[in-house]
Amino acid sequence: MRKCIRCGNEMKENCAIKVEGAGYGIILSSDETKLFAGRMGKPKVAICPKCGEVSIYMEDIEKLSS
Repeated sequence: MRKCIRCGNEMKENCAIKVEGAGYGIILSSDETKLFAGRMGKPKVAICPKCGEVSIYMEDIEKLSS
Protein backbone atom coordinates (compact mmCIF):
# COMPACT_ATOMS: atom_id res chain seq x y z
CA MET A 1 0.00 0.00 0.00
CA ARG A 2 1.34 3.39 -1.00
CA LYS A 3 0.54 6.42 1.10
CA CYS A 4 0.24 9.86 -0.42
CA ILE A 5 3.20 12.11 0.39
CA ARG A 6 0.89 15.15 0.54
CA CYS A 7 -2.11 14.03 2.60
CA GLY A 8 -1.26 10.52 3.89
CA ASN A 9 -4.29 8.90 2.23
CA GLU A 10 -4.07 5.41 0.68
CA MET A 11 -3.29 5.65 -3.05
CA LYS A 12 -4.83 3.68 -5.91
CA GLU A 13 -1.92 1.63 -7.31
CA ASN A 14 -1.16 -0.21 -10.57
CA CYS A 15 -2.44 2.53 -12.86
CA ALA A 16 -0.71 3.10 -16.20
CA ILE A 17 0.64 6.06 -18.15
CA LYS A 18 -0.95 6.55 -21.57
CA VAL A 19 0.34 8.99 -24.18
CA GLU A 20 -2.64 10.71 -25.75
CA GLY A 21 -2.78 10.70 -29.54
CA ALA A 22 -0.08 8.06 -30.00
CA GLY A 23 0.26 4.30 -29.69
CA TYR A 24 3.47 4.63 -27.73
CA GLY A 25 3.98 3.89 -24.08
CA ILE A 26 6.75 4.86 -21.71
CA ILE A 27 9.71 2.57 -21.07
CA LEU A 28 12.49 3.35 -18.58
CA SER A 29 16.00 2.64 -19.81
CA SER A 30 19.43 2.83 -18.23
CA ASP A 31 21.09 3.78 -21.56
CA GLU A 32 19.44 6.62 -23.48
CA THR A 33 21.88 6.32 -26.41
CA LYS A 34 20.59 2.90 -27.52
CA LEU A 35 17.09 2.07 -28.67
CA PHE A 36 16.53 -1.24 -26.84
CA ALA A 37 19.50 -1.50 -24.46
CA GLY A 38 19.11 -1.31 -20.71
CA ARG A 39 15.33 -1.54 -20.60
CA MET A 40 14.12 -1.59 -17.01
CA GLY A 41 10.42 -1.90 -17.75
CA LYS A 42 7.25 0.14 -17.75
CA PRO A 43 6.60 2.50 -14.86
CA LYS A 44 3.44 2.16 -12.79
CA VAL A 45 1.39 5.02 -11.42
CA ALA A 46 -0.35 5.50 -8.08
CA ILE A 47 -3.03 8.20 -7.72
CA CYS A 48 -4.40 9.67 -4.51
CA PRO A 49 -8.22 9.72 -4.67
CA LYS A 50 -8.35 12.47 -2.01
CA CYS A 51 -5.96 15.16 -3.30
CA GLY A 52 -5.00 13.96 -6.81
CA GLU A 53 -1.27 13.51 -6.14
CA VAL A 54 0.36 11.27 -8.78
CA SER A 55 3.33 9.01 -7.99
CA ILE A 56 5.34 7.16 -10.65
CA TYR A 57 7.13 4.01 -9.47
CA MET A 58 8.79 0.81 -10.69
CA GLU A 59 7.44 -2.53 -9.51
CA ASP A 60 10.57 -4.54 -10.38
CA ILE A 61 13.35 -2.59 -8.64
CA GLU A 62 15.88 -5.44 -9.00
CA LYS A 63 16.63 -4.22 -12.54
CA LEU A 64 17.79 -0.87 -11.12
CA SER A 65 20.88 -2.42 -9.51
CA SER A 66 22.05 -4.10 -12.74
